[in-house]
Amino acid sequence: MACEEWRGQLDRYLDGELTPAEAAAVGAHLRGCADCAAGALERVQTKRLVQAAGKRHQPSAALRNQITKSVAARSHGGSARQWKLVLIPGLVLAVAVLLLSSYEARERAAGQSVYSELADLHVATLASATPVDVVSSDRHTVKPWFQGRIPFTFNLPELPGSEFSLVGGRVAYLEQTPGAHLIFQIRKHEISVFIFSEREMETRTLPSGPATALSFNMETWTKNGLRYFVIGDAGAGDIRALSKLLQDAS
Repeated sequence: MACEEWRGQLDRYLDGELTPAEAAAVGAHLRGCADCAAGALERVQTKRLVQAAGKRHQPSAALRNQITKSVAARSHGGSARQWKLVLIPGLVLAVAVLLLSSYEARERAAGQSVYSELADLHVATLASATPVDVVSSDRHTVKPWFQGRIPFTFNLPELPGSEFSLVGGRVAYLEQTPGAHLIFQIRKHEISVFIFSEREMETRTLPSGPATALSFNMETWTKNGLRYFVIGDAGAGDIRALSKLLQDAS
């Protein structure tokens, strides 16, 4: 397939619109084609700029208070006094429902934003010529490398006897918080494992369990003050199996 055809699939790849088989094929091509990898990185950077711009235009609490005061002011007057007894409780309830719905929507959007950012980091890292800074399949080499580079420690599982192999690791940033980014491999599929300090993260309401980001399967959970994310184009069963190894080791 010519590179023009691969480039035509990049947007669908980053938006999670490809089938797992198609996404795996594109991912494999990106790891071997510097031009297409550069195109993917450019699209990832554009998505982040758009997401950042969207966050700057959310309605503020001051605006909601101004609207509430404006509605209350219009209800003054002797002839409308009796209507207050009927309208005010309804308005209070409506505002409460609106605020609750807005809060829940923001929380869902924040969670999806985190998942999308991690998916972008996963794609950008695998498309890079140097996806890891410490290259080793030995956990006793990879884990000490992070000392002094991130503000916490973590444990890695024993992999002999499993189908997984450790490729290496690097430092990643989520919400300007440094954490560990580990790459594991299983049957030609690369899986990213991100570990961050739960206390340092701004987003603390993410649910634990399976999730999806773009076309990738994901598992996330917290343990011992750390937030784990496991993401990749491998099957959901492989994502769960690696997550179980990490949970048992932590």
